[in-house]
Amino acid sequence: MDPGGGCPHADNARLLARGAVAPVVLPGDIEGMAVLGHEALREFLQHPDVAKDARHFTALREGRIAEGWPLATFATVRGMTTADGDDHRRLRSLVSRAFTPRRVEELRPRIEELTASLLDDLARAAEAGDGVADLRRHFALPLPMGVISELLGVEAEFRDRLHRLCSQVVATDIGPREAVAANRELVGILAAIAAAKAERPGDDLTSALIAARDEDGDRLGQEELIGTLVLMIIAGHETTLNLITNAVRALCGHPGQLALVRKGEASWLDVVEETLRWDAPVSYFPFRYPVRDLPLDGTLIPRGTPVLAGYSAAGRDRAAHGPDADRFDVTRAARPDAARNLSLGHGAHYCLGAPLARLEATVALERLFTRFPGLALAVPERELTRHASFVGNSVRTLPVRLRGAALTPIAPPPPR
Repeated sequence: MDPGGGCPHADNARLLARGAVAPVVLPGDIEGMAVLGHEALREFLQHPDVAKDARHFTALREGRIAEGWPLATFATVRGMTTADGDDHRRLRSLVSRAFTPRRVEELRPRIEELTASLLDDLARAAEAGDGVADLRRHFALPLPMGVISELLGVEAEFRDRLHRLCSQVVATDIGPREAVAANRELVGILAAIAAAKAERPGDDLTSALIAARDEDGDRLGQEELIGTLVLMIIAGHETTLNLITNAVRALCGHPGQLALVRKGEASWLDVVEETLRWDAPVSYFPFRYPVRDLPLDGTLIPRGTPVLAGYSAAGRDRAAHGPDADRFDVTRAARPDAARNLSLGHGAHYCLGAPLARLEATVALERLFTRFPGLALAVPERELTRHASFVGNSVRTLPVRLRGAALTPIAPPPPR
């Protein structure tokens, strides 16, 4: 895997042409596998002989993972994403009440209010920048970060620093010293926030998790509390940030598709679903481990192998999405034979915050393109700098003009 990340789609197409499951070399020369095909990934994500607990990770158990390994947090953080069975159900139940459809819908007025305020900020940034503003920085980032921070009771003073640390944690090109320092600082900040909430509880999810721990010490240990907060902060904003950014890029590059939405022939939710499929916000998510040698789509995955879930590859798998899988088409979901995208997971570990991510993205896109109908990319797509990670899939900045003609539609990436 290229630790520098970049656009994954050309590599994904080449790998998919060879099969739905591929051997990969992870940073540190660790042998792994990636599941790329839609049907193979769907089977793998719900397979009873696949675990999330890192005690099944052979290389880690044998001491072959060096300190500062850039993917260590994905394997070792204590929380829902690294728990199985009863432990997973226990941890998930403590958080799930905050993400029921009813509770998420109750957040709509606040999301709409925050969106309107951020659009004002975006306009001011464009005025100060000769008509150009970084939409990612001024809009796509602070919206989900603001929502998840309010849910957790995280004060505004911590948010920028938490985002920078989260970005380092999910980077795959980071050095060992920087990785260790970022993880320690992230844990330290969240531990301090938790300690403050323990002294002065509020009407927020962090306080509720602490109360659950204090009422029954066996329900949520301190390590699990901090691990859950790490998960909530990272997953609660990075995925939606990339989703909004990628959707804006897609619509600016495909004005005909945007026109369909404006004419009522497709919905903003259709845009979100097609973006999740066509340019998944998470490209390869670490890790799952077979608890026995596992045959999958004709390939044997050895027991204890760290496996990446290839969401960006599965989204463009022609076997599932048809010969035009590389085409951005907001009407695709309405087809009777359309395959549901897997970009927010599947099975027991399906993303708990998926309804919230969808709500934030649909509100954001509708209000953005209504407020600024002439929105266009300020630079060609090919000049946008990609994430330095094969986990997150997006661009680092998104300079846009709030008025003016749209640029040339995005062309498919050239074959490598």
